[in-house]
Amino acid sequence: MVLESKVAFITGGASGLGAGIAKKFIQEGARVIICDVDAETGTKTAQQIEGNIHFYKMDISDEEQVKKTVESVVNEFSKIDILINNAGITNDKLLLRMTKQDWESVIAINLTGTFLVTKAIMRDMIKQRYGRIVNIASVVGLIGNPGQANYAASKAGIIGFTKSCAKELAGRNITVNAIAPGFIETKMTEVLSDEVKQYYLKLIPMGKFGLPEDVANLVLFLASDQSSYITGQVICLDGGMVM
Repeated sequence: MVLESKVAFITGGASGLGAGIAKKFIQEGARVIICDVDAETGTKTAQQIEGNIHFYKMDISDEEQVKKTVESVVNEFSKIDILINNAGITNDKLLLRMTKQDWESVIAINLTGTFLVTKAIMRDMIKQRYGRIVNIASVVGLIGNPGQANYAASKAGIIGFTKSCAKELAGRNITVNAIAPGFIETKMTEVLSDEVKQYYLKLIPMGKFGLPEDVANLVLFLASDQSSYITGQVICLDGGMVM
């Protein structure tokens, strides 16, 4: 139980990668808080995962909601040791057809939301002189992708944000790292056609897609004391797609 007695705060935890990370953390002894705008799914997920897990409804792009939620969690659990910035959305369109709203909606959730939650939680981490922050970026933030200018920009921003935070917080025993997943099998990718899936498979040297469990395992390592001398890094989890 490498996370025994730790309190973990996971955004976008109602489903997908966030829920998978929450389940892994529970197995390793953590007390887990999952946050999401989807209250119905978030509540069900908290009920389905056995252990010390709690759901809070929160819009990460709303600064006041973020502040109030973090205050409530700290009041109830006394601390937050681990932050996983996982919440994110896509709104794919070719640049010529992308509106300002299409752009701003993705930036607001993916990048500004990560900033707001990190800022709200880091104060207590600084006070206790301990923290582990893991940001979920994407290989798209490193190599780009047609039709995803907004998403790629938000994930590239998270990478720069990660490195800046790591430098600011290193002296306080707080590590900040990012994971850049490649093609991971989730509900989002299930709807893609076989033709599209075959195209991406050809780009992956290992010849297979990743699983949510692969992401959860790496997040667990970076959130644990086993990675105490690693900070400011961006680790691609992509089967060799980006080398």
